[in-house]
Amino acid sequence: MDRPDERCQFASTLAASTLLGGVVAHDAFAQETTAMIMPTPFKIAFPAADIEELKARLRLTRWPDEPDGAGWMLGTNLDYMQRLTDYWLDGYDWGKAEAVLNALPNYKALIDGIDLHFVHKPSTRKDATPLLLLHGWPDSFFRYHKVIDRLSEEFHVVVPSIPGTGFSGRTALRFDTVADLAAKLMTEALGYPKFIAAGGDMGSIIAMSLSQRHAEKLLGYHVTDVGYPDHTTDFVALSGPEQAYAGALRQWFFQHGAFNMVQSSKPQSLAFGITDSPVGLAAWILSFMAGMGVGDEADSRFGRDALLTNIMIYWLTGTAASSFRIYNVNAMQPPTTTGTDTKVPVAVATEAPIPGMVRMPREWADRQTGGNVVQFHDMETAGHFAAWEDPAFYVQDLRDFDALLHG
Repeated sequence: MDRPDERCQFASTLAASTLLGGVVAHDAFAQETTAMIMPTPFKIAFPAADIEELKARLRLTRWPDEPDGAGWMLGTNLDYMQRLTDYWLDGYDWGKAEAVLNALPNYKALIDGIDLHFVHKPSTRKDATPLLLLHGWPDSFFRYHKVIDRLSEEFHVVVPSIPGTGFSGRTALRFDTVADLAAKLMTEALGYPKFIAAGGDMGSIIAMSLSQRHAEKLLGYHVTDVGYPDHTTDFVALSGPEQAYAGALRQWFFQHGAFNMVQSSKPQSLAFGITDSPVGLAAWILSFMAGMGVGDEADSRFGRDALLTNIMIYWLTGTAASSFRIYNVNAMQPPTTTGTDTKVPVAVATEAPIPGMVRMPREWADRQTGGNVVQFHDMETAGHFAAWEDPAFYVQDLRDFDALLHG
């Protein structure tokens, strides 16, 4: 599919009969779907007054005390947050970050009444495979900022903001509903009849839901996790490696799972403080990252500017509260990720384990995907935010999967 001019709204692109990952999108299909959902270009822009208000709040931060030697064991470290806030005030440039974000081809579309933001960067290759990238929490579509250009050499890349986060509407939805929206985005709004879905964290769940609800639209899906053992798991049936994995996860949730419990049960109570305080928001996000094995090295691992850009997306859009409610909605009505053997091919890239954790065993991946894993690779350095942490590995793993599907 030829890359469209950024000023157009896909009409000329969708009207053409093009080869999409080995599947032909015909004129009639494209014209019909264009009439249904019309994406429009979107520019990220916040007034200077919003930035000044942020800085005023940062200057007036009321700092908590901290026990001596606490480090990151009790949550986000005080000394680190004070240093990060100093940089946020005097070193970080949102204007530069906004320009970087706007260099991406951003669009919005109204799908089933939901305001959906997404990046769409088609490849110049006519035989490129459509690729849907799905982020998690507490990141955003920005998780993929290092890989979009690289992947667009071989894929038609689409990266939505999950509803309730970023520049999409502040609507917390079941992951099954998000999967339905993603299917409509790809097929009806963009004219890709079949595609690869890829994601981590919430993105993995949505990809798995897509395979259950829209298997006919998927060429395959690529994930960095496949769900975790919980109260519905038959632990007696687990293999030795699976038992070790389940035990390590249980210990992790006792130590680091506060975010999940609070956001699943009392998201609105948390939202008042987080929505009022940018330091509170940053500390809550960084507390999760600390639980994933990231502490003082967060700056070197992700880049201080990039960390703050991700936090700024939550702050400026006011989506902290709605992002918390995503946990509550899905706790009340769990997503459909297993149950039917859809025969959809799966690639799994396992996260490098944090201290005290155990790497996901192949048996668990097979169990969760109905035995449809066709590619299974261990990431050496990348963790929960794979595309952000090790973009070279992530890009190559997707290329390998695409080659395998079309081999």
